Amino acid sequence: MKVLVASPIDSAAVAVLRQRYDVSHPATSDPAGLTDAVIGQEIVVLRSGAQLSGDVMAAADCLRLVIRAGSGLDNIDLDQARRRDIRVVRIPGMSAPPVAEFTFALLLALARKVVFADRLLREGHWPKPQLAGPLLHGRTLGIIGAGNIGGLVGQMGAAWGMRVLGSVSAPDGRVAMDLLSRGITLVDNEQVVAEADYLSLHVPLDDRTWHLIGPEELARMKPGSLLVNMARGGVVDEAALYHALVEGRTVAGAALDVHEVEGEGTVSPFATLDNVVLTPHIGAMAVDSQRLIGARVVELLDAYHQGQLEKEVRDGEHVV
Repeated sequence: MKVLVASPIDSAAVAVLRQRYDVSHPATSDPAGLTDAVIGQEIVVLRSGAQLSGDVMAAADCLRLVIRAGSGLDNIDLDQARRRDIRVVRIPGMSAPPVAEFTFALLLALARKVVFADRLLREGHWPKPQLAGPLLHGRTLGIIGAGNIGGLVGQMGAAWGMRVLGSVSAPDGRVAMDLLSRGITLVDNEQVVAEADYLSLHVPLDDRTWHLIGPEELARMKPGSLLVNMARGGVVDEAALYHALVEGRTVAGAALDVHEVEGEGTVSPFATLDNVVLTPHIGAMAVDSQRLIGARVVELLDAYHQGQLEKEVRDGEHVV
């Protein structure tokens, strides 16, 4: 069985796969390198850094299964997969704890100006009066996308003594009660944006969420509020955000783990701003979680090889 591991995954998992299957890796992760690499491959395993576009999938003459080692699906042409009867399975649950924890790392880094303070101190400066920042305790945490990851972020925020508001794409009474039991009050996007001191984004990227946070939403944010994007870069209109941050009337700072343009050699348009914290899409990169995801990749591939994939796939993993 020929398996293309198109993105870096846990090395122990790769070692196991190499013992059992014909495993290869693309020479490069750009479209040309991936297009060459998928020819003759029955299975592709990938993370967010590899784009399995329609053009790439068109070259995958033997492709039968795609395993997304994570939760997001915006880098896979699902319509093409459906037309060609290619199974797509994701591994969503194990990414929630590291992404939720990293959300708080960015919240604290942004609120308490940790990155800015670090840089100044390395330059020999000790400007304590310039480095004051707000507490999280007692403030309002607003979550757009209070699902698997966002719900955990909200639960953690409640434990910190924050007032937590959350929105979801399909609200109902059951969802409201579940969130309330975790300290999260279900409201709509407009109320989340208007009342949040800290606005945290946890939605998938699709036609409904492209530039979900644009000029109008940024203008409605509270003066001095802070924005954290842990979703996908396209969820935020980055040009509008840059303007808002420079203008400083509402949103006072942002922490971005995801970006509209990502990859080696890319310089963020926010790189010169002191009120922005930037990280290279590493929210899920906790070693423990990546080890669990790698082990799950092995389980799914073994089940497919044995003709038992339907029995092995869990709720929330099957996509196509």
